[in-house]
Amino acid sequence: MRIAMMTNNYKPVVGGVPIAVERLAEGLRERGHEVYIFAPQFEGYEQEETFVIRYHAFHKKAGGYVPLMKPVDLEMERTFEKLNFDIIHVHHPVLIGWRALYLGKKYHVPVVFTYHTQYEQYLHYWKPYRWLKERGNSLDDKLVDFIENQLVLAVIRRFTEKCSLVFVPTNQIQTMLKEREWEVNTTVMPTGLPEKAYLNYVLMHSEEKWNKEAIRNLYGNGKKYLLCTASRLSAEKNLKFLFRSLAMLKEKMGDRFQFLVIGDGPQRQELEEEVRQMGLESNVTFMGIVPNEQIATFHCASDLFLFASKSETQGIVLLEAMAGGSPVIAVQAAGVSDVVQDGRNGFLSLELEEVFACLTEHLLLDTKLYQRLSEGAMETAEHYRNSSIAWIAECNYERVLSHQRTLPLLQVMSKTNLYQ
Repeated sequence: MRIAMMTNNYKPVVGGVPIAVERLAEGLRERGHEVYIFAPQFEGYEQEETFVIRYHAFHKKAGGYVPLMKPVDLEMERTFEKLNFDIIHVHHPVLIGWRALYLGKKYHVPVVFTYHTQYEQYLHYWKPYRWLKERGNSLDDKLVDFIENQLVLAVIRRFTEKCSLVFVPTNQIQTMLKEREWEVNTTVMPTGLPEKAYLNYVLMHSEEKWNKEAIRNLYGNGKKYLLCTASRLSAEKNLKFLFRSLAMLKEKMGDRFQFLVIGDGPQRQELEEEVRQMGLESNVTFMGIVPNEQIATFHCASDLFLFASKSETQGIVLLEAMAGGSPVIAVQAAGVSDVVQDGRNGFLSLELEEVFACLTEHLLLDTKLYQRLSEGAMETAEHYRNSSIAWIAECNYERVLSHQRTLPLLQVMSKTNLYQ
């Protein structure tokens, strides 16, 4: 097959969607398919292989916002037409999503979509929404509720119902869409893990200066326990909750742990101040962006992975930590609960600092339990190898194409539930 992947975000942006797109494309190419990635131009991006096609955008900085596509990009369309694609796999419902639907309809190519994000959780990036939230009068509150629970979801629903198939990363997200009674065909397909994410690979291939012991010596600050998270430093990731929990953990255990925060984002300065006010300066290290090829070693070197976000549809970082043998303690939320299994590969916590801190202390101090959960984490990660996920995508693409070949085009492009 010749597959067009379309995304609003890609390298050099660091984030879950760019990682998911790149890994799926690599897995499908290994299975013999041609995969082209349509992505926006960014300042500082390097000319890639011929399989990455950059389209024009108004904003090109790889910052905290999505670049706006130019409404007409004839060069992109000519390239698309020339390559004669079998299927379009789009990764966002707006901007590039609208373009994907237009191209799919015009050139008779089915469109499938991955529901990566709970978009209503990211409205704080929109300035008018923030302004309404900050004013906080009764009329504004009603407008905020309308935007969150009707307008955004209506836009996404309209888009998904025009797609031939919607991939969701977890069972809980699939259930959520069914409960909304959207007329969409869904199937579960998580993001896969490359071979280099797994503990055995890291132990065999890591450079001496980036091996497990070197990281603990360099960043452990002489503490017994090394804890870690990997996250965009932004409000929806709920990092302030983690720091409050760590303050309680320090009261319980004393100064025996170091917490590494991998990632960057608009909230970094605010979070650093929060850490200072809590007296955690000697326990928290803000690592900034860590190259992808080194992150797996940090997971292998860490004792626990801590996670508080409630906005994930899957949380790729959870599986990456597990592949390195690190159990996870996470706030219970949709998307997360499909991956973190209580007492098997980690613990799910209520969003209560005392509970989160107690679970962390318990797991660190109980060596037999820790060993069992570490083994369970690695067993969980085995089910998410990239080669297996690419096979799932391939089977579902064939499923969509077989219906297109046997049914009238009008029916294929309608809202008919083809797979029921």
